Amino acid sequence: MPKLITWNIQSARTPEGGADVGQVPAALDRFSDFDILCLQEVASGFPARDGSPGGDQFAELTARFPGYTPMACVAVDTLAPDGSRQRLGSMVFSRYPVLQVLRHSLPWPSDPGVMSMPRCALELTLQTPRGLLRVLSCHLEYFSPLQRMAQVAQLRTLQREAVLHALHPRPGKGMPAHSRRRRGRSRPCSQATSTCCPTRASMPCCWRPLPMAHPPCAMPGTWSIPAAPMRPRSGCATAIRAPARPSPSTSLS
Repeated sequence: MPKLITWNIQSARTPEGGADVGQVPAALDRFSDFDILCLQEVASGFPARDGSPGGDQFAELTARFPGYTPMACVAVDTLAPDGSRQRLGSMVFSRYPVLQVLRHSLPWPSDPGVMSMPRCALELTLQTPRGLLRVLSCHLEYFSPLQRMAQVAQLRTLQREAVLHALHPRPGKGMPAHSRRRRGRSRPCSQATSTCCPTRASMPCCWRPLPMAHPPCAMPGTWSIPAAPMRPRSGCATAIRAPARPSPSTSLS
């Protein structure tokens, strides 16, 4: 069965204030094997908190995961004082063939007085031994409820579009391939979607968290422990079951 790990690496920051991309594969080696890896807050061109160079983490992570297909989505892309680019976004590494990639900019409505930044979602259609699988890796706003709810609404819209594409594949050259890919995009939510009411498509969680007997799935209170880096979370695609919603103090964005 496909095994997925998702992890907000927070620009690979270390407890000392620097940045060390090497800790990402090292932690994953101790944590679990995986077929799909979703990383958020991957940075390039941003200095670490201690002022040291942060490097190009997109390129460094790609080099550290041979055997996986890397895909990236950039949400923040600004000009640095030295004329270089500063980028922040997400990456997905897949052991399976990547048939299609879609990159979505999520809404960023004005919310004065609240710290925030642009966000994105990275969507992949994968060819797995169990069939086509659609993966949507999100990095939602943490501090602004207004922006987060707008982003959730956009994700629901994307899900409705995926369901309608699956029900009504577009005609034309290569239609069989397009049809197969559209069906794959909606497969994770097939049990929660009525073919007679496709516009009511929901966004259930398709990943069953591994039991705590497995190497730790998450570290409670991650946000409240400044010295602890964000811990990865993993699950297996075997059932549509939503995990318990974390409290704001333990949220893993």
